[in-house]
Order: sequence, then structure tokens, then C-alpha cells
Amino acid sequence: MSDLESVHNFYEKKVFDEINDNYLKSGLTENQLADMACIALNRIPPKYIRYDIDMSFYMSGQEHHEVEERVKQAVKKAYKKIKKLDDVEE
Repeated sequence: MSDLESVHNFYEKKVFDEINDNYLKSGLTENQLADMACIALNRIPPKYIRYDIDMSFYMSGQEHHEVEERVKQAVKKAYKKIKKLDDVEE
């Protein structure tokens, strides 16, 4: 991997993990889950980093908690939006 390929949005893995941990059995399709991830990530200002450990190391306990809450709320809102769209299509 080149140095440039190591650059990524800090929130991507956190959003993916939140969806995998809490929404896989929600009845949504894989396509809907991917859309949900996009919607959630667009609700959170990106924070580009190279190494997750560097970001985590310098954050306080309070900041870790705020990140987790920000991710949970963004994913929850994305889920509601996807469900609303799904209900309209039916």
C-alpha cells in the first residue's frame, strides 16, 4: 500500500461497525445498508487520517464518547430515512 492509500476518513470504519453490529438483521438489503452508510457518513464532517491508532491515542475519554454518540445518531437517522423510503416504495 502506498502512503496515499493509507489516507481514509476516520468515521468510515466506525459507521460500518455500527451498521454491522446493530442493523444487519433489520431486514434491509445489502444495497440499503450501503446507502445507509453513505447517508450516515454524509451527516458527519469527515476527519481524514492515516492511522486510526494516532487519532484514538490523542482523544480524551469524553471525545471517544462524543465520537461514538455522533456515529450512533448519524446511523440511526440514516436508518429512519432508508425505512421511510422503503415504506414509500411499497
